Amino acid sequence: MRLDPVRSRADLRAFVDFPLRLHPTDRYVPLLSSVIAAHRRAAELFLVRDRRGEVVGRTSMHRSAPFDAKVGPRQLFGHTEFVDDDDVFTAIMDAVEARAGGRQLFGPVALLPNQTGGVITSGFADRGFVDSAWNPAYYPEMYERHGFHRRFEADTWLVDLDGTATGASPAVDADCGFAFDDARIGSEQLVIRHGSRWHLRSQLPILRRMLNASFAQLGYYTDISAEQLAEQTEGLAFLLDEALLLWLEKAGRPVAFVVTVPDISEYVMSVGGRLDVLNQLRLLATRGRYRRDAVLIIKGTVPDEQGNGYLTLLSRELHRNLARNGYRALRSTFVERTNVASAAQYRRAGGRPLHGYTFYERGTSV
Repeated sequence: MRLDPVRSRADLRAFVDFPLRLHPTDRYVPLLSSVIAAHRRAAELFLVRDRRGEVVGRTSMHRSAPFDAKVGPRQLFGHTEFVDDDDVFTAIMDAVEARAGGRQLFGPVALLPNQTGGVITSGFADRGFVDSAWNPAYYPEMYERHGFHRRFEADTWLVDLDGTATGASPAVDADCGFAFDDARIGSEQLVIRHGSRWHLRSQLPILRRMLNASFAQLGYYTDISAEQLAEQTEGLAFLLDEALLLWLEKAGRPVAFVVTVPDISEYVMSVGGRLDVLNQLRLLATRGRYRRDAVLIIKGTVPDEQGNGYLTLLSRELHRNLARNGYRALRSTFVERTNVASAAQYRRAGGRPLHGYTFYERGTSV
């Protein structure tokens, strides 16, 4: 086995294409090729080739000073895909360890846990979705056989909104499972705001301030910059369902938020993650097909307002809007198992864990 750095356009094309050949096309949702290309600014990308020159794996390597400050010195790896072969996995991790200089290895992350990455540990029969991982069952087995241990264990979630996803009636009541005393809305000067396709750029700083404040206490989270947020939300405006991006103001101050988007995973799967201008136009022309399912990307409350039920109010509004607009299912990106309050929001709506989820860590032999 040998690791070759990605240098040419052909190398990058092989890097993007490899998991499309490796994984089932009806379950694996590729990271957008434009995002992978952007990650080359911060990480080195590598292809693993066997003696015949066939691509049998890929990975990336990088470091992050903010993540080091949060959890200690780590050698990060990401975009890590491999055939079911111990020699291939060993070649990848030997190369990562050679770069580590005694640091522990952590991943897979692209580029950080609060962006994308991770490994699913259960729910392999259920398809993945945008901003989340999907992999076959041999991935966690491979990591753990090679001395990695789980870190930041979590679950993604599925809420069946109309019974079609599971064939059963959804377990929600008239208030969508979220009871809130409406008298508080006037007495506490609460106002629900909605996202706007035309003003999303000016709304992003409001969301970023709440996001960084509310997630700072989580062990894996590092502050997201304005540039990172702009990159992650690029192209969101033209797909946005304005009823699903919500934040709450209390006496004019933003205190809680929930960011939910139409689930375009099946379209991303169909174009192999290549959302170029032509494919964006095709998606725009057919976006009505992708208003059946939704993905809750992130939600939170600023620290000094946590425990006041404000996310309950936003969740009620969100679920009412999902029902009003005909959505049938809501998926959520991973929620740490230690974050009991956040998981309870999904249980109230009749949700269930979809994929077990984790990152992996291993000490070095140095």
